[in-house]
Amino acid sequence: MKKLVLAAALTAAASTAFAGSMAEPVMEPVVIVEEAASSSTGGVLVPLVLLAVIAAVAAN
Repeated sequence: MKKLVLAAALTAAASTAFAGSMAEPVMEPVVIVEEAASSSTGGVLVPLVLLAVIAAVAAN
């Protein structure tokens, strides 16, 4: 009787040890949202600053 209980316990322990598969885990990709810079603001701001610097130098 003891051998039967021991065999049942070992069988139960062995079956739970191999419950999973060896397949690679599937990881979902991380989605990164990047805000696009407005080209109209950046395209106008730099020339206006340069024009202001040139005007300030010319005024002196």
